[in-house]
Amino acid sequence: MHTEERLPVIKKPKKRSRGSKRLLFLLFLFFITLLCILFFQSSLSKISEIQVDGQELLTAEAIQGASGVNAGDHFFSVSSSAIEQKVKSLKMVESVEATKHFPGVIHIQVKEYPRVAYQFGDANQPEAILADGSVVPVGGDINFVMDKPILTGWGASPELKNKLCQALASTSPSALTDISEIKPDPSESYPDKIKMYTRSQFEVITTIGYLPEKLKYLDTYIADLKENKISTGVLKLLEADTHAPFDTDAGKAAGKDGKDAKSSAGQDGRTDKKTTTTPTPTPTPPASGNNADSKKESDNAPAGKDTKTSDKETGRN
Repeated sequence: MHTEERLPVIKKPKKRSRGSKRLLFLLFLFFITLLCILFFQSSLSKISEIQVDGQELLTAEAIQGASGVNAGDHFFSVSSSAIEQKVKSLKMVESVEATKHFPGVIHIQVKEYPRVAYQFGDANQPEAILADGSVVPVGGDINFVMDKPILTGWGASPELKNKLCQALASTSPSALTDISEIKPDPSESYPDKIKMYTRSQFEVITTIGYLPEKLKYLDTYIADLKENKISTGVLKLLEADTHAPFDTDAGKAAGKDGKDAKSSAGQDGRTDKKTTTTPTPTPTPPASGNNADSKKESDNAPAGKDTKTSDKETGRN
């Protein structure tokens, strides 16, 4: 026999049918679908906790309500960008960042506009004014410390008030610690002129435009004045920085008027003491006949002469 005939014949592998491949694919797809259904029906696919951080004036409930998500909602049905847009619509929110942490945790980091001033409402309720000009009532669970200036008299100037809030936001918080009150004081030359009162007993006149630059050196300026034993006065921080004492002309004028009134009252009192009131004599009706003539003659005769004559006649007798 030949060598070639002794070698065994290698059988060729049979090709798998296409039907078995389809069956495996369908089974795999079925199990994946079943797992997805079970997952979305389980608590792992739902929001279990919403964390809110960074807020001071707003409450966590208000931010959660603005986000539009609640515990129990589907975790994958909401996006972080949608949450950020909704929370950013709140007036006092400057920026927000939302992140999702599996399983079921959503974290919202909020940055509010800084508080730059305070004011008192109609019911004498304290209100915080933010850098964007929005007003937030202060009270309840909100921590309240009067560490910012108080704005008064700005009801008729909302635009200037918003500019002032922006200017205060651009300054360092330490530069505002000595400012107790700010009110508008417009003039023809300076429509945005303001008047400020400090806790160190100074009155500061400047403008909203000059405010960020002038506040940087206000503490130093006041410290130099106190070194020179000047503890009060008016500071005009405009093109040039000047200091002047408080205007006392009005007080002097009032004192002078008081003295004049007092002296005139004293003179009137002395005059009243010297002046006496004389009663008016009642006229006697005239008599008729000789009696009237004798009466007339006796009235015309000097009283002193008659007295002397009668005395002489008495002595002779």
